[in-house]
Amino acid sequence: MAYSWFKAFHIVGFVVWFAGLFYLVRLFIYHVEANQEPEPARTILKNQYQIMEKRLYHIITNPGMFVTIAMAIGLISTEPEVLKEGWLHIKLLFVAILIGYHHYCARLIKKLAADQCAWSSQQLRALNEAPTVMLVAIVLLAIFKNNLPTDIAAWGIFGMIILMAVTIQLYAKKRRQDKEKLTAPIGQIPQEQS
Repeated sequence: MAYSWFKAFHIVGFVVWFAGLFYLVRLFIYHVEANQEPEPARTILKNQYQIMEKRLYHIITNPGMFVTIAMAIGLISTEPEVLKEGWLHIKLLFVAILIGYHHYCARLIKKLAADQCAWSSQQLRALNEAPTVMLVAIVLLAIFKNNLPTDIAAWGIFGMIILMAVTIQLYAKKRRQDKEKLTAPIGQIPQEQS
C-alpha cells in the first residue's frame, strides 16, 4: 500500500515540477522581450515578470521538485532491489540533469533581476525545450524499464529535438515578418522572401 501512495504523489510531484519549469522559462522569454518596450511599459513589465518568476519558482517549482524527490526515495525504500536496475541509473542521470537545470533557472532569475542575462528570447525558447526532452526520456525509462527499445527511443528523441529546433526557427521567422508588416508604412507590405 505504501508503494501506491508514494507512486501517486511522485506523479503529482513531477507534474507540478515540470509545469513550473515549462512556465518559468516562458516567463524568462517575456522578461527579455520586455526590453524592446518603451518606458514606462518596460519597467512595469520587467518588475511584474520578476515577481511572477520568483513566486513560480518558490511556490510551485521548488515544492514540485521536493515532493518528486521525496516520493522517489519512498518508492525506492519499498523496493530497494530496484537500485540494481540499469534503467533506473539512466533515469537518475536524467533527473540529476533536470535538477541542475532547475538550479540554473534560479541563477537566471537573479541575472534577469540584475539586468545581466545574456540570453536572447530565441535562445531561451531553445532552453525551454530541454525539460521536454528530459521528460520524454524519463517517462520512457519508467514505463519500459529494461525493455526500452533504445534505438527507436534514441531516434525518436533525436527527431523530436530536430523538430523543436526547426519550429523555433520558423517561429522566429514568422515573428520577424509580423514585425515588418506592423512597421511598414501604410500601403506598403513587405514582399515575401523565397
